[in-house]
Amino acid sequence: MKIFQKLGQMPIGLTVPAFAILLIVFGMPIILLFLSSINAPAFSVTNYYKFFSQPANVRVLFQTIEVSVLATGMCLIVGYPTAYLIVTASKRVRLTLIALVIIPYLTSGLARTYAWIVILGDRGVINNLLLHLGVIHSPLPLIYNRTAVYIGMVHIMLPLMILPLVSAMMGIDRSLMAAARSMGARPLAAFWRVFFPLSLPGVRSGSLLVFVFCLGFYITPAALGGLRDAMLSTFIAAQVTSSFEISKIATSAFILLAIAVAVLSMLGLNLAGAQGRAATSAPRSWVVRLPIFAMRKHYFSEFPNRYRAKLWTTQLYQAGGNSRLSNIVGAVFVLIVMVYLLSPGLIVVIMSFSAGTFLEFPPSGVSLQWYRSFFGDPSWNGAAWTSIQIGIAVAILSTVVGTLAAYGLNRTHPRLRGFLTMTILTPVTIPVIVVGIATYLGLVNLGLIGSKTGIVLAQSLGAIGIVVVIVSATLANLDRTLEQAAKSMRAGPLQTFLRVTLPLIRPGVIGGAVFAFLHSFDEVVITSLVSGYSIRTLPLKMWENIRNQIDPTIAAVASLLMLVPVLWLIVLYLMWWRARPRDHHTLSELAT
Repeated sequence: MKIFQKLGQMPIGLTVPAFAILLIVFGMPIILLFLSSINAPAFSVTNYYKFFSQPANVRVLFQTIEVSVLATGMCLIVGYPTAYLIVTASKRVRLTLIALVIIPYLTSGLARTYAWIVILGDRGVINNLLLHLGVIHSPLPLIYNRTAVYIGMVHIMLPLMILPLVSAMMGIDRSLMAAARSMGARPLAAFWRVFFPLSLPGVRSGSLLVFVFCLGFYITPAALGGLRDAMLSTFIAAQVTSSFEISKIATSAFILLAIAVAVLSMLGLNLAGAQGRAATSAPRSWVVRLPIFAMRKHYFSEFPNRYRAKLWTTQLYQAGGNSRLSNIVGAVFVLIVMVYLLSPGLIVVIMSFSAGTFLEFPPSGVSLQWYRSFFGDPSWNGAAWTSIQIGIAVAILSTVVGTLAAYGLNRTHPRLRGFLTMTILTPVTIPVIVVGIATYLGLVNLGLIGSKTGIVLAQSLGAIGIVVVIVSATLANLDRTLEQAAKSMRAGPLQTFLRVTLPLIRPGVIGGAVFAFLHSFDEVVITSLVSGYSIRTLPLKMWENIRNQIDPTIAAVASLLMLVPVLWLIVLYLMWWRARPRDHHTLSELAT
């Protein structure tokens, strides 16, 4: 009790467990990794010179940047109009579309990558359909090329672009668009001059997240791309499995990390979502400020004013003739995007019930043979049970530590809070292969390589950051006067937290635990490095089978993984729905 009271007086102390795990497992090893890249204590850049002196390394580096930039651009081109159409839809349709975007976002990335292998393969859905229709006479090379890599990466990253855009667009005052229209601006001009600048924070956040995650992509390029489509993360993973020369691995990892840090530093990841700065206009050129240019500009701009005024008055109260057409086009566009996001999973689910000796779409018969194969094979159900055990441990550890950290950060100074929050989110915002290499070194020093404890600590690095973000968002909407009222009724800090604060933030805590479990259940890269070939989780078992043999049992496993987020969303909704009616009773119960 006294310890909690002291921590209550110094809220920053509640972040100690989170920073202790971050420092021991990741912080100190990343420093040692950097020292290895510069040959400490000699301190030279020989390793970096060797890296850039090899044309193959430079080609892989530029290819990684190129693929990441193009994938981010594709996500933005598709995601921005999708987010805009979602925000402008009715409330019920909007909630439905957001849920449809969240479902694939929560679905295992490995399962979605496998879905595209099934669809794009030589005997996949598309080739079989075209052969059946007689359009082609031999399978098209749809897989193991750059196009397949873009299809898979955009499919996985698109929800991560749409959700920040929707969040930013929801905070835009729609009356500003109406005000622009009332001053004579046409719909397109009002959009570009008012709405788009205010949505730039969402564009920046979504683009940065997608680009940084694409830099560290490993599974999708390795599964869908060819030998010429290797990215730097694949190159680093090959170095780990082949020679494990720590200096070369550290050099490649820090080059990748330097790119991510440089982009984040130049553009900045705006977590506050301030929109006011987005609307500031760029400074005008010195040519525009010349008097003679200003006079000519005034003359030529005033000349058509009368015509534009008459045209505006005739169109202001005129019904939009193409509004119905634009609605149809928007609905078709959103439908295509949703089909792109959801159809791969649905196809795999349908194919998992195939009665044949291999996967086919549509199935020639219905059978549960691949599900029986999964539950009857000890290697499969053993890996699943291991993943469940590790996922539960990660969820418990990250939820407790992350909730304490979020509560402590919520009570600290805003500037210090921002810095500490970004520090906790470091394992989430940098390429995952770099986190995996540093974590491996940290667990080697602790002697935890090849143990469940080591895997739990490694996976908790990202899970803690996820919990901190979710619980902090919940605490931001918490009415602090309720805590003050509880203390005025002689409730101590611990009693106030357990009887008032915790019930009010319970949905956020449960949501953080769910996302932490899903993060653990889908983790492949870090787990493959720290498992030591002695522990096999379900994602590792799937990845081995995808690389070595296309076992139809994977379709059943992928189908089960795709049902997990749906069940979790139902649980979260029920917990939120049940928590609402009882929130207002917390103070009355405390008083009695």
